Amino acid sequence: QVQLVESGGGLVQAGGSLRLSCAASGRTFSGYPLGWFRQAPGKERECVAAVTWSGGSTYYVESVKGRFTISRDNGKNTVYLQMNSLKPEDTAVYYCAARSALYSSTWSRAPADYKYWGQGTQVTVSS
Repeated sequence: QVQLVESGGGLVQAGGSLRLSCAASGRTFSGYPLGWFRQAPGKERECVAAVTWSGGSTYYVESVKGRFTISRDNGKNTVYLQMNSLKPEDTAVYYCAARSALYSSTWSRAPADYKYWGQGTQVTVSS
Protein backbone atom coordinates (compact mmCIF):
# COMPACT_ATOMS: atom_id res chain seq x y z
CA GLN A 1 0.00 0.00 0.00
CA VAL A 2 1.12 3.51 -0.79
CA GLN A 3 -0.47 6.69 0.46
CA LEU A 4 0.26 9.92 -1.39
CA VAL A 5 -0.20 13.47 -0.12
CA GLU A 6 0.31 16.46 -2.41
CA SER A 7 1.20 19.97 -1.34
CA GLY A 8 2.44 23.20 -2.85
CA GLY A 9 -0.52 24.29 -4.90
CA GLY A 10 -1.93 27.80 -4.80
CA LEU A 11 -2.67 30.97 -6.71
CA VAL A 12 0.07 32.45 -8.87
CA GLN A 13 0.23 35.05 -11.61
CA ALA A 14 1.03 34.07 -15.16
CA GLY A 15 4.77 33.71 -15.61
CA GLY A 16 5.27 32.64 -12.02
CA SER A 17 6.46 29.36 -10.55
CA LEU A 18 5.27 26.73 -8.13
CA ARG A 19 6.79 23.53 -6.86
CA LEU A 20 4.43 20.70 -6.06
CA SER A 21 5.51 17.98 -3.66
CA CYS A 22 4.03 14.57 -3.14
CA ALA A 23 5.03 12.73 0.00
CA ALA A 24 4.52 9.00 0.07
CA SER A 25 4.28 6.37 2.75
CA GLY A 26 5.34 2.81 2.16
CA ARG A 27 8.62 0.99 2.23
CA THR A 28 8.72 0.29 -1.51
CA PHE A 29 8.17 3.87 -2.69
CA SER A 30 11.48 3.85 -4.51
CA GLY A 31 10.29 1.03 -6.75
CA TYR A 32 7.18 2.72 -8.10
CA PRO A 33 7.04 4.58 -11.38
CA LEU A 34 5.28 7.87 -10.68
CA GLY A 35 3.26 10.45 -12.50
CA TRP A 36 1.76 13.89 -12.13
CA PHE A 37 -1.69 14.39 -13.61
CA ARG A 38 -4.00 17.34 -13.82
CA GLN A 39 -7.69 17.80 -14.38
CA ALA A 40 -9.41 21.04 -15.24
CA PRO A 41 -13.19 21.49 -14.97
CA GLY A 42 -14.96 19.76 -17.84
CA LYS A 43 -11.77 18.15 -19.11
CA GLU A 44 -10.31 14.70 -18.91
CA ARG A 45 -7.48 13.92 -16.56
CA GLU A 46 -4.17 14.16 -18.38
CA CYS A 47 -0.66 13.11 -17.52
CA VAL A 48 1.65 16.11 -17.49
CA ALA A 49 4.80 14.25 -16.41
CA ALA A 50 5.92 10.77 -15.51
CA VAL A 51 9.11 9.17 -14.28
CA THR A 52 10.43 5.64 -14.03
CA TRP A 53 11.31 4.09 -10.69
CA SER A 54 14.98 4.92 -11.14
CA GLY A 55 14.37 8.43 -12.40
CA GLY A 56 16.28 7.56 -15.54
CA SER A 57 13.48 8.23 -17.97
CA THR A 58 10.82 10.91 -17.99
CA TYR A 59 7.79 11.93 -20.01
CA TYR A 60 6.24 15.37 -20.44
CA VAL A 61 3.11 16.34 -22.30
CA GLU A 62 3.98 18.68 -25.14
CA SER A 63 2.27 21.68 -23.57
CA VAL A 64 4.61 21.70 -20.54
CA LYS A 65 7.92 20.71 -22.11
CA GLY A 66 10.65 23.14 -21.16
CA ARG A 67 8.55 24.58 -18.33
CA PHE A 68 7.86 21.67 -15.95
CA THR A 69 10.34 19.27 -14.38
CA ILE A 70 9.52 16.05 -12.56
CA SER A 71 12.02 14.69 -10.07
CA ARG A 72 12.03 12.20 -7.26
CA ASP A 73 13.98 11.82 -4.06
CA ASN A 74 13.66 8.20 -3.04
CA GLY A 75 15.48 8.87 0.20
CA LYS A 76 12.72 11.27 1.20
CA ASN A 77 9.88 9.27 -0.37
CA THR A 78 8.92 12.38 -2.32
CA VAL A 79 8.26 13.29 -5.92
CA TYR A 80 8.27 16.89 -7.12
CA LEU A 81 6.88 18.87 -10.00
CA GLN A 82 8.66 22.15 -10.60
CA MET A 83 6.44 24.39 -12.68
CA ASN A 84 7.90 27.51 -14.26
CA SER A 85 6.48 30.09 -16.67
CA LEU A 86 2.99 29.16 -15.63
CA LYS A 87 0.08 29.98 -17.91
CA PRO A 88 -3.64 30.38 -17.18
CA GLU A 89 -4.26 27.15 -19.09
CA ASP A 90 -2.20 25.30 -16.46
CA THR A 91 -5.00 25.92 -13.98
CA ALA A 92 -6.26 22.57 -12.70
CA VAL A 93 -6.25 20.16 -9.80
CA TYR A 94 -2.92 18.35 -9.83
CA TYR A 95 -2.58 14.77 -8.65
CA CYS A 96 0.39 12.56 -8.08
CA ALA A 97 0.04 8.86 -8.70
CA ALA A 98 2.02 5.66 -8.41
CA ARG A 99 1.88 2.69 -10.73
CA SER A 100 1.50 -0.82 -9.41
CA ALA A 101 4.27 -2.10 -11.72
CA LEU A 102 7.12 -2.13 -9.25
CA TYR A 103 10.56 -1.52 -10.76
CA SER A 104 9.16 -0.97 -14.23
CA SER A 105 11.65 0.75 -16.48
CA THR A 106 8.88 2.40 -18.47
CA TRP A 107 6.72 5.37 -17.65
CA SER A 108 3.02 5.56 -18.49
CA ARG A 109 0.70 8.45 -19.28
CA ALA A 110 -2.46 6.38 -18.94
CA PRO A 111 -4.44 7.01 -15.73
CA ALA A 112 -5.63 3.39 -15.78
CA ASP A 113 -2.05 2.23 -15.25
CA TYR A 114 -1.84 3.97 -11.89
CA LYS A 115 -3.05 2.26 -8.75
CA TYR A 116 -2.41 4.83 -6.02
CA TRP A 117 -3.55 8.45 -6.12
CA GLY A 118 -3.22 11.49 -3.93
CA GLN A 119 -6.12 13.75 -3.05
CA GLY A 120 -5.03 16.52 -5.37
CA THR A 121 -3.88 20.11 -4.96
CA GLN A 122 -5.38 23.12 -6.72
CA VAL A 123 -3.20 25.25 -8.96
CA THR A 124 -4.70 28.49 -10.21
CA VAL A 125 -2.84 30.76 -12.61
CA SER A 126 -4.24 34.25 -13.06
CA SER A 127 -3.71 36.29 -16.19
